[in-house]
Amino acid sequence: MVTAKGLTGGWTNQGNILNGHIHRDSSAPDGKDKQAIDYEVLSYLIQLYGSSQGQRLHDQLRSMARQTAGKLAAKRCESPRSEALLICYGDSLLQDDKPPLQALNDFSNSYLKGALTGIHVLPFFPSSSDDGFAVIDYRSVRSDLGSWSDIQDLAENFDVMADLVINHCSREHVWFTDFITNVAPGKDYFFEIEGSPDLKEVLRPRNSPLLTEVHTRNGIRRVWTTFSDDQVDLNFANPEVLLEFASTLLFYVQMGARYIRLDAIAYLWKRLGTTCMSLPETHMVVRILRGLIDVEDLPVTLITETNVPHDENVSYFGEGNEAHLVYQFSLAPLLLFSYLTGEAQALVDWTRNLAPPPEGCSYFNFIASHDGIGLRPLEGLLSEADVGRLIDIVHDRGGFASMRSTPGGEERAYELNIALFSAFGGDDENIAAYVGAHQLLMAYQGVPGLYLNALLGRSNDYQYMEATGRTRSINRGSWSLEALVDALEDSASHHAKIFQGLSHSLRLRSEQSAFLPASQQRFIAGSGDYLMFLRHNTHQRLLVVASFVSHAQVIEWPDALSSVTGVAVDLLSGEDIEANAAISLGGFQVMWLNLAETRTASGATV
Repeated sequence: MVTAKGLTGGWTNQGNILNGHIHRDSSAPDGKDKQAIDYEVLSYLIQLYGSSQGQRLHDQLRSMARQTAGKLAAKRCESPRSEALLICYGDSLLQDDKPPLQALNDFSNSYLKGALTGIHVLPFFPSSSDDGFAVIDYRSVRSDLGSWSDIQDLAENFDVMADLVINHCSREHVWFTDFITNVAPGKDYFFEIEGSPDLKEVLRPRNSPLLTEVHTRNGIRRVWTTFSDDQVDLNFANPEVLLEFASTLLFYVQMGARYIRLDAIAYLWKRLGTTCMSLPETHMVVRILRGLIDVEDLPVTLITETNVPHDENVSYFGEGNEAHLVYQFSLAPLLLFSYLTGEAQALVDWTRNLAPPPEGCSYFNFIASHDGIGLRPLEGLLSEADVGRLIDIVHDRGGFASMRSTPGGEERAYELNIALFSAFGGDDENIAAYVGAHQLLMAYQGVPGLYLNALLGRSNDYQYMEATGRTRSINRGSWSLEALVDALEDSASHHAKIFQGLSHSLRLRSEQSAFLPASQQRFIAGSGDYLMFLRHNTHQRLLVVASFVSHAQVIEWPDALSSVTGVAVDLLSGEDIEANAAISLGGFQVMWLNLAETRTASGATV
């Protein structure tokens, strides 16, 4: 087991975000070129694995990355656009005569073009549990979903995000069979524990046993199982494991993926006597993978999934040399609390203090996903009493709270399991708040991700939850494509109302340069009832105004924008708003006020 080493130095970003990806120059703003980046990749490899191993790994990794770059078609050069992604499973849409991935492609081409630019297809590999996250074979597409050609067809019109499930694999993986039978290479691929070390500091995302006993050819062995006894943690202190996953990442890029999501990356490296969370070694691994991308100028965006408190979460930006995008985990539960209680002060304070990402990096923002809504990211942001209030509301609306074990042996809620529309109330009268929450989400700096079942206003799926025995399944059900099309064509259905409201907002958003990931965000004003912030670049200024209460309210024009004159246009409603006059805001209304080009009352441009 290696010991911790500090992260010193580090290359900076290689350019600005274009089309959600990094547009790289041959040299970085601080003067470091690709040769310097390459040297730092080597230095991290040496820190992790020693001089001779580090040099060997460096040569192999560079060769693999170079070969990948050579296999790719000419890189697309597109004008900047505001990114937005769909999140879904490979079998979220079902059709009798087609594989599910083809049904997803048909639906996306018919309904999502112009609204969403990318699709995160959750793990589509053969798996033994956890809806795809216990991977049996990283290089195959599940035969019941389709094939790699279907993924590549989807990538023709949308930027595909693929999961690199990097922390663990299924016990049905051939590597684990190797471990049981003491055969290379898998016999050395897993993290196991001997003796009785003190593990009380280890932070857990579950309340299941951390260690699992396994009968092997060499007797009973205890392996590390962070998430379940079917998901066995890999040992990245073995350099061959790093090579396996770097090769897999590059394979996904060759197969058309343009985003790579590092699943559960915070748990990657284990060192006894620590929390085993976000250790320096884990950050080094991320920097190595990012360096390979940058030094070969691969057209891929690296995104880290770390469902942890905010400061730890954003540490995965590094110095602009780790993740291109970081999941904004605190935003989802803060939005939910604000809209469900009508008290937004915590969200307002968090927005006021939100630091901008490093140049060339940005946030990945969401309010619903395939997982539950994490509560650990609320630590330090909401009191325990307020978290308890949120849990109670979710329980009242048919949801659940999943538990984890703390180092002290306590059981604490770590995520809420509920369909988002059900959390908002699940009736037509809740649509305004529901759409408003998404319109505010879309306005925050970064790339928004919309979960398919939330985009369509699906309610709690108790039938699927009972079939699987897992509370997360309450929000993971699939659709018949025929039934979905019928629902969307029925203008009276809440599915159609929600989808039309959100897809219209997404299309408007895609046209605004102020919503580019690299455009800046500036807090303007807020209270428990409303929030204002500015999104801006050299071409456009948009004032975002959001209400968290059901009644109308009047908000004074902010002093910080007193120099704005004329008439601003709310892009969402088309309404003209007189600058420097009080703003009348309807219940749960969100405004995107275009200040980039205001007009006087007579129509003259200012």
